[in-house]
Amino acid sequence: MRDGRGHYKVFLGMAAGVGKTVRMLQEGRAELEAGRDVVVGLLETHGRAATLAAADGLEILPRRRVDYRATELEEMDLPAILRRAPELCLIDELAHTNAPGLEHRKRYEDIEDALNAGVDVLSTVNVQHLESLNDMVAELSGITVRETVPDSVLKRADEIVIADLTPEELLERLRAGKVYPAERIEAALNGFFRIENLRALRETALRQVAEEVGAQRIEVDPVLGTRDDRVLDEARVAVGERLLALVRPVPSAQRLVRRAWRSAQRLGADLDVLWVKAPGRAATEDEERGLGALRQLCSVLGCRMLVEDGDDVVEVAARVARERSATYLLVGESMRSGGLARWRTPLPQRLMRAAPGVDVRIVADRSRRMEETR
Repeated sequence: MRDGRGHYKVFLGMAAGVGKTVRMLQEGRAELEAGRDVVVGLLETHGRAATLAAADGLEILPRRRVDYRATELEEMDLPAILRRAPELCLIDELAHTNAPGLEHRKRYEDIEDALNAGVDVLSTVNVQHLESLNDMVAELSGITVRETVPDSVLKRADEIVIADLTPEELLERLRAGKVYPAERIEAALNGFFRIENLRALRETALRQVAEEVGAQRIEVDPVLGTRDDRVLDEARVAVGERLLALVRPVPSAQRLVRRAWRSAQRLGADLDVLWVKAPGRAATEDEERGLGALRQLCSVLGCRMLVEDGDDVVEVAARVARERSATYLLVGESMRSGGLARWRTPLPQRLMRAAPGVDVRIVADRSRRMEETR
């Protein structure tokens, strides 16, 4: 065994099927062709032909069989990896939970042993397996991810590679049978693989990793392994926070913008201000004056004023939040409603459902409260 800790590289994706394992195998093959001693410690093909083809020519260590409750399970053979002592070992699915009775409960702990023995390791994981994101993923998809890893596992990685596909491209792969067998496709499309879930998970993968390990240590590669500057730009944008303030062209909106700007300054973030205007309706004189005042204020503060047409304020705000990579959405206190309107779901709750992964904050109107107490 070699002296010193091995180099650890993790391939991260937003969901199954984006190409993490293929990308890992491609890199392993390149290292083998460069003359390094490379083995596959654990590979999960999930029946995917492309994954199996990518492993062709690589040495794959046999799994060990473990008896558990009258069932024979197959697990990674950690002692065999340590005895073999390769220069580089490829270990798929680091969030896996081992069968009871093995050296460690989790595969990421097995990987630590290999790294401490001086073996370089390539591994894979999906963003929903990060412990800190468990609740958010459950809210997004309705599915509770049971196998999680501490966020510190990624922090200890020397490199992070985001194996990236657009949600639309991933759905094409799913429908073509390249992710799951035919009998599972319909359930996947109606469950975890809904387009809004994938969009939120993709943004989360870019943002979360950038925040955890630092943008200078992120390499972004799509599944085919070619450089994609568009995705790299998205990762850079995701490093910081971004605020979006939802306003109406009324005098009180200026206070909301100022509060939002101060919050942005504390976070070192950019601020966008959005008014969702009813389509086909000309602005009133009061609205024109209010909009002019907001534009002037935004110009002075150095933030951007956006005006978007739309019948549904929540839908438009959620779309703009995605397009602008907003991490916070700020709204003012809603006016009290009478009659049937009081039974409608409040705006902040609707925004939270429409823009998962974005923090929604209500900016209190202290001046109105002071008036009410007089």
